[in-house]
Amino acid sequence: MADTNKSTVNDLIYNQVAKLNSNEAGVSKSMVATLLIMFCTYVNCIMFYAVMCKRIFKETPRYILFAHMLLNDSVHLLLTSLLYLMAQALLKLAKAACSFIIFLTTTTFRNAPLNLALMSLERYVAICFPLRHIEIATQKRTYLAIGLIWCLSSINILVDVLFAAVRDPNFFNIQINCIREQILMQPWQLDVYNGFNVCYFVSVTVMIMFTYISILITARSVSSNKDSAKKSHRTVLLHFIQLGLCLTSFLYGTIERALYVMTVSNVVLYTHLRYLNFLFVLVLPRFLSPLIYGLRDDTVRPLFIYYFCYGARKFKPKVNVP
Repeated sequence: MADTNKSTVNDLIYNQVAKLNSNEAGVSKSMVATLLIMFCTYVNCIMFYAVMCKRIFKETPRYILFAHMLLNDSVHLLLTSLLYLMAQALLKLAKAACSFIIFLTTTTFRNAPLNLALMSLERYVAICFPLRHIEIATQKRTYLAIGLIWCLSSINILVDVLFAAVRDPNFFNIQINCIREQILMQPWQLDVYNGFNVCYFVSVTVMIMFTYISILITARSVSSNKDSAKKSHRTVLLHFIQLGLCLTSFLYGTIERALYVMTVSNVVLYTHLRYLNFLFVLVLPRFLSPLIYGLRDDTVRPLFIYYFCYGARKFKPKVNVP
């Protein structure tokens, strides 16, 4: 009965919002959001190509992880925008297909902080154990680490999807509004989902703090290669900022529910605030995080500008990985 009531409330919200989004203003907002997401994805793809077009990048662990960040965030942006546009138009999807999309969006969402942790660890090994860096941070181990974070990120949502497939006899036939809550069969599953998110973010925060402090101590104590150590400690500090941007995405659902409670009597205001929440809390952080990191890198930045301008520069920049 509780699940039925929750579905009824969700359907009521979707119907009210859809009526407002079907007018000219709603269509315009959807077009602006779509164009912004397409531009963000385009920039990420250009930067991804700039990184992967050089063999030395594909063999360097820090740039392999950066390329994975770009690819992961681009997939997440495209899928979340697809879900948003479907919600705006009140389009329903088969529960099995929706489950697959929710599985990918949840996994790519959780990959982001774990990937930042790997990038911080790589810089920690490079500065604190420089003689063993080549031995520890190999190309093969980097790809294995990426595979591990995909496993860790997907295990909870995979269990939820399999649980829904087993418990729901209409799993492959029923049409639903494609949101995560429609996949969860029991209330405790949402608590477990939020618990996993908190665990991931707390663990990554502790890991980045540890690497930042260790690199900072090394930068002050070593007599040689201080410039590299200082640059790495600034890089790990940037990872803190990126983690904060990831955290805003984590708060998206909470903010949306709070907005609905505060504006329950004013659906028009709710749709406007929901739209701004989507753009500034979900889309922009996923775009700014890799963009800031890539433009800060002296090696990636010239290549990105070159390809972004369609090779209009007279000389192609040389690659010199520190």
